[in-house]
Amino acid sequence: MQKQPIIYACSDAVGETAEAVAKATIRQFSTNETRIKRFGHIQTGQEIIHVLRQAVETGGIVAYTLVQPELREMMKEEAIHMGVRAVDVMGPLMQAYIDTFNDSPKQEPGLQHELDDEYFRRIEAIEFAVKYDDGKDVRGLLLADVVLIGVSRTSKTPLSIFLAHKGIKVANFPIVPEVKLPLELYSATNKLVVGLTIEPDHLLKIRTERLKVLGLPNKSAYASIDKINEEIKRADAIMKQLKCPVINVSDKSIEETAGIIIEYLS
Repeated sequence: MQKQPIIYACSDAVGETAEAVAKATIRQFSTNETRIKRFGHIQTGQEIIHVLRQAVETGGIVAYTLVQPELREMMKEEAIHMGVRAVDVMGPLMQAYIDTFNDSPKQEPGLQHELDDEYFRRIEAIEFAVKYDDGKDVRGLLLADVVLIGVSRTSKTPLSIFLAHKGIKVANFPIVPEVKLPLELYSATNKLVVGLTIEPDHLLKIRTERLKVLGLPNKSAYASIDKINEEIKRADAIMKQLKCPVINVSDKSIEETAGIIIEYLS
């Protein structure tokens, strides 16, 4: 029996960067069986040996972001010695920076997590996205940097949270049948209002799966193609009325849609 694939994400900081790269890599493959084990705040050679021994036992891969030169060198040498495939996520780019810009790194782990202004902006934006999610408080439409509108299941909430991690305050409002839109939406003239649309067949699949998860009958009007076509038609008319940019999210990841919105802001 084949062993479960494991990627060991290691760092002398918290390990988020190595884990993020590992996740991005896994998404490129059809298997969903791959595990990620994260080891943060590595400070000694013994900890490196511990990780590598686990990788030997499981036949896993190591992805590491070690800014301390001695730890990075030890990881490289011991991985070769023990026959483990280890990928230096940050080292080559750091070396390219040194060679090209003739500068020296600070060699301080975790600098990307310093409690700077950008960090607090992100926290504030995340709290904002949660507070003004799904039209819970329409005052958020006037306070936001970006307002997302669209029918149910067009990824408004996850997109709001993703953008919040970039420090962007996002409020979103669902276009629901027979529910009047708030005046605040039309008053948000100094905000970027973005409409999210989707192909009817794609939305039908998403909503049908949603009903299965909730244990509800799939013959609900919520997952009716006629009802979906009606909702999308109304949403399209509202977006035209608002003269806002519209993004079709049918074949786009959250990251792709967020990238388009960030371009609108620049």
